[in-house]
Amino acid sequence: MTGLVEVYSTMLCPFCYRAKSLLKRKGIEFQEIDVMLSPGKRREMVERSGGRTSVPQIFVDGRHVGNCDEIHELEFKGQLTGILEGSAPA
Repeated sequence: MTGLVEVYSTMLCPFCYRAKSLLKRKGIEFQEIDVMLSPGKRREMVERSGGRTSVPQIFVDGRHVGNCDEIHELEFKGQLTGILEGSAPA
């Protein structure tokens, strides 16, 4: 069972599109938070991600997993599914 997946993004971001496409291909539902429409959410993202200001930033069950490149790297290493299912540390 997959935990809550949150993706902080913007509409015109190609990296956001790539990250969301990966999650969709894996059949993962996620909550998208557009930081352009809600500036307070950008501050929230920066705080939660340890100071990262770029989008996307992805969280699983409140744990920061990374950005687009990082989740693709996790997928390449075969670790992303375990993280999404809560059976592997982020």
